[in-house]
Amino acid sequence: MNDNLFNVEGKCVAITGGAGILGQSMCKALAARGAKVAVLDLDMARAEQLCKEIGNDGGFAVAIEVNVLDKESVEAAFNRVTESLDRVDVLINGAGGNKKEATCVPPATFFDLPADAMKWVFELNCIGTMLPCQVFGKAMAEAGEGIIINISSMCAFHPLTRVVGYSAAKAAISNFTEWLATYMALNHSKSIRVNAIAPGFFLTDQNRFLLTDEKTGDLTDRGQQIIDGTPMGRFGAPDELIGTLIWLISDASKFVTGVVVPVDGGFNVYTI
Repeated sequence: MNDNLFNVEGKCVAITGGAGILGQSMCKALAARGAKVAVLDLDMARAEQLCKEIGNDGGFAVAIEVNVLDKESVEAAFNRVTESLDRVDVLINGAGGNKKEATCVPPATFFDLPADAMKWVFELNCIGTMLPCQVFGKAMAEAGEGIIINISSMCAFHPLTRVVGYSAAKAAISNFTEWLATYMALNHSKSIRVNAIAPGFFLTDQNRFLLTDEKTGDLTDRGQQIIDGTPMGRFGAPDELIGTLIWLISDASKFVTGVVVPVDGGFNVYTI
């Protein structure tokens, strides 16, 4: 029996959006398990604070500024990552997000949504994943090995009411994950794997006050709808993504590529 099946010690990991709520959880968990982590983010204050916390706990993390929509910025970040970590074994594309102007929240209708808002959501989620995959993925292709993990969403499987731009953007991420997995294996190396995690509903800065009341903390109508549609009856906690993340990074998933794994308390499969 291979006792090192889920071992990530010594892995060099770059995480875009690493200073976000889900990104922070991933960075801390990987560093605690002996991985070297590069926290890539626009918000350097949060990234540096996270790295300080990781260092205080005995882990290794370095904060690196990046704009995932600017290829030159991504290339500069890659160079800094390799200077700090020597190499990159794993790229996690955690940068992404939504914008209220790209959602159909009354009184706005689909016909009113501004093109620049929808473009912003598409670019952040799609281009903001593709550009790091180009830059870091090219190095992996040259090395002949590597792991890429994208972040999809529940709304990639079934578009959520009101959430127009984000649902379409995350569906594109799932499609791109499958495409890139095939491309890398057929054209570059069988040892490059590309997968995605599709989180269910986790309370983050992005959705907290859409799902809970800011003053009382009670569920909003939409939050209650989500809980009612989740067989496990609750929102997820950020650290509940870690098991799937470790599996996809480790040798435990050596024959897994091109999949999108839901971590959602059963939301995606629930019907009445």
